[in-house]
Amino acid sequence: MLDKLINLRHELHRLPELSQQEKKTALRIKSFVAEYNPTEIITGIGGEGIVVIYNYNIDGPTIAIRCELDALPIVEENQFSYRSEVEGVSHKCGHDGHMAIVAGLCKWLENQEMESGRVVLIFQPSEENGKGAHQMLQDKRFTKLDIDYMFALHNIPGQKMHSIITMEQGFSAEVQSFSVKLTGHESHAAEPENGINPALGISELVARLDQLNLPDPCAANYTVLTPVYINMGEKSYGISPAEGEAHYTIRTWSTLYMDRLQGQIIEVIEEIGKTQKLDFKIDWFEHFPAAENNSVCNTIIRDAVKESDFDLIERPYPFKFGEDFGWFSKEYKAGMFGLGAGVDTPALHSRTYDFPDELIETGVAVFKEIIIKVLRDG
Repeated sequence: MLDKLINLRHELHRLPELSQQEKKTALRIKSFVAEYNPTEIITGIGGEGIVVIYNYNIDGPTIAIRCELDALPIVEENQFSYRSEVEGVSHKCGHDGHMAIVAGLCKWLENQEMESGRVVLIFQPSEENGKGAHQMLQDKRFTKLDIDYMFALHNIPGQKMHSIITMEQGFSAEVQSFSVKLTGHESHAAEPENGINPALGISELVARLDQLNLPDPCAANYTVLTPVYINMGEKSYGISPAEGEAHYTIRTWSTLYMDRLQGQIIEVIEEIGKTQKLDFKIDWFEHFPAAENNSVCNTIIRDAVKESDFDLIERPYPFKFGEDFGWFSKEYKAGMFGLGAGVDTPALHSRTYDFPDELIETGVAVFKEIIIKVLRDG
């Protein structure tokens, strides 16, 4: 089975697809899991999402294990035999490995004789743009599954191979991106006083927003505002431009502090618009709610790790990246843990990253124990 899972991952790695385009990936997953006689396979949830169901008894809890289908718009630099064959697209977050792990549960689930409950395997689309989980939750076919517990993992480069990483507060940060467009009046560059150039407004915006940063991850009000794109005018030296824009990604540990931060940002932009006589338009997008860990789920994860005999690392605060598993954690008792991918493994989203094949067995083993804890041990 391990050889089949490695081959599956390599195939998925060779043929990556971006968010909201995962049609071939979904078809391949459906074909693979169908070999292991699930009770039901539901397709087209939240886009190309797939749900694979194993019913054991109408009584008992429903436990879901979730992974992701999509890849990233990153050029792969690796030269191994299964490198990406899709120009400009590659699996640089390890979703190919996550899929192989969850698919690897099927053979085991097919042969189980649980006394009660149901297992739901979720192959979620569009994680990277923060839309997939939310879209799945809008589908009545999904919500009527009445999931009691949901679990997921994410591989973590820079941590000891096969270690399991948990944290009390939550798995990942609340992340929101936004853009602000500032509009004044164009004039001749020789007479800027006859127009309203947004340069001062943009520079004041950058300085004011920088003052809102509270980068201590141990603080409950941890806040990071990162400017990612700024643009103004054109390379036309006779014109004092009228328009400029700035894009940011911002993150906190919770929705409460994110709401407060958004209010502060709006207040700053309104003040700058008034004092600099600039019109403004704010757009908010790519929202990843904080992925919160339910205390019961955390206990189940820890107990499963003890049974599997892997090293357990207790992290004092969440990971700073966004994870749209947060949409699920708003609705269900949920738990997400990290899977150490090796101290020397390249970072996530880097052009040389590749999910380590040896992690497949580890992920399958931990999820098996989690399922046993929920369905057999109660």
